[in-house]
Amino acid sequence: MSFQVIGLPVSRGVAIGRAVLVASSRVDVAHYFIDESRVESEIARLRLARDAVAGELSLLKRDLPAEAPAELSALLDVHLMLLHDDALTGATKQWIVERHYNAEWALSAQLEVLARQFDEMEDEYLRERKADLEQVVERMLRALAHGPGASFAAAPAVRARDFAGEDPLVLVANDIAPADMLHFKGGVFTGFVTDVGGRTSHTAIVARSMDIPAVVGAREASRIIRQDDWVIIDGDNGLVIVNPSPIVLEEYRFRQRQAELERERLSRLRHTPAVTLDGERIELLANIELPEDASAALEAGAVGVGLFRSEFLFMNRGGELPGEDEQFEAYRAAVEAMNGLPVTIRTVDIGADKPLDRMSVNELRHEHALNPALGLRAIRWSLSEPGMFRQQLRAILRASAYGKVRLLIPMVAHLSEVKLTLDALARAKQQLTDAGRPYVDVEVGAMIEVPAAALMLPVFLRYFDFVSIGTNDLIQYTLAIDRADESVAHLYDPWHPAVLALVAGTIRQAGEAGKHVSVCGEMAGDPAFTELLLGMGLRSFSMHPAQIAAIKQRVLRADTRRCVVRATSLLEAEDPRDQGVRLVAG
Repeated sequence: MSFQVIGLPVSRGVAIGRAVLVASSRVDVAHYFIDESRVESEIARLRLARDAVAGELSLLKRDLPAEAPAELSALLDVHLMLLHDDALTGATKQWIVERHYNAEWALSAQLEVLARQFDEMEDEYLRERKADLEQVVERMLRALAHGPGASFAAAPAVRARDFAGEDPLVLVANDIAPADMLHFKGGVFTGFVTDVGGRTSHTAIVARSMDIPAVVGAREASRIIRQDDWVIIDGDNGLVIVNPSPIVLEEYRFRQRQAELERERLSRLRHTPAVTLDGERIELLANIELPEDASAALEAGAVGVGLFRSEFLFMNRGGELPGEDEQFEAYRAAVEAMNGLPVTIRTVDIGADKPLDRMSVNELRHEHALNPALGLRAIRWSLSEPGMFRQQLRAILRASAYGKVRLLIPMVAHLSEVKLTLDALARAKQQLTDAGRPYVDVEVGAMIEVPAAALMLPVFLRYFDFVSIGTNDLIQYTLAIDRADESVAHLYDPWHPAVLALVAGTIRQAGEAGKHVSVCGEMAGDPAFTELLLGMGLRSFSMHPAQIAAIKQRVLRADTRRCVVRATSLLEAEDPRDQGVRLVAG
């Protein structure tokens, strides 16, 4: 039966494929693909987990006191029966063999299938057995987390490949953790659907960066879409069509072909210099998450890396932080891959929607805070972990000996943070000097992503060589909107006069001080804002490589003198969004 689900359109285009569900669980599990060579060992992990849980349950039953009610013994028998039922472990094995899921993902996927079957049972007693099934699966997931091979989750053999045959796949989930997104980044999925999230939630940003269609905030999508359902994701209109009719399917396939032709046309611009009609040269940089992304940046025509999000080196490692040498090798790989072009490395921005797998005492307090976005994150976290911070600073400085490196500090708000950061940097330099390790003095910049930083800019510019505007967080903190919360997503507004005033003021003040300024948030990669940002005086944009061609096309068609006139009018408007739409159309 065909039906539709409505959500928020966050990444344009059309995706068509079979649904792969990542079921939400009370136990967090990793989701990644395994290589053929690991199938048997992953099945062995599953078998060992089952045997371990069977042993636990048998011991519990044996040790029941004589006065224990008979129902308790019967309940343990039910759990043991479910544990050995081929519908659970046998079918889970098939997910590993056929789809090459890791054991945890396979178990979660089969739980989702069986839970739906229980929900559809007419007998109330049988429906209630779903809770027993969930408890058994959670015991197995915990056994997998602590059993042999658990450490493999920190470094799976395969990042993402399609083991599903000819059919394309789309991912459907309640939400997708940033660590999981790293594994899905390799291209196996042609689109994403999540129940939660807003336009600048992490899933939305990664989907746009991968240049694939996505719909978030689709509420009950992961509960009503089934494994292997055919799904159309309309990323332009926020529409998800499940089991579409042949006519609808053909219409969307036509739209897919048109979009592919447009992408091919834009790709021809990749080696064309980004110069406006009136001769202004514009710097188009790339945002990357991992060293191997540098090749995509060069292929897209980027003239450097404006943002290397170093926190992705810290994720999906079972909580073990990367050491100095490991970080150095990653940074050096990115720097060398860029062949002399500049690479701006942001210090770790852990927190809010990007937590670590295992937390220190400080981080545990943060995790359970009422609002993690306002807690111990970014530079606050780094300064609270001075040993880790100096390791990262030394690794970045060491990489500077192999190319042009710039250092970027996230979420600066207090002058005390600035001074502590520069002190830590000076100490890291002295340690490298004492150890005889080569490095180059790097330019140091601040992320402007909280209103306090924008308002403190004249002071901050005395300490920093450049600034980079992180519009995603700047909008969030200016408007007091959680950008990952779909219930207030309609209030997240990059056209808000206060947001535009802060962006324009930052660009103007940095220019007057002779300091380089760029925008590395979502606004930089959105063609709707290109002329506006040019009119504000911006000459450096940083975005995902997939977005560079579309922005370059806008730049090549723009006259900055006209952009200034239109931007001035827009900044004075009561409702900038209305004029902004007309500016883009014009």
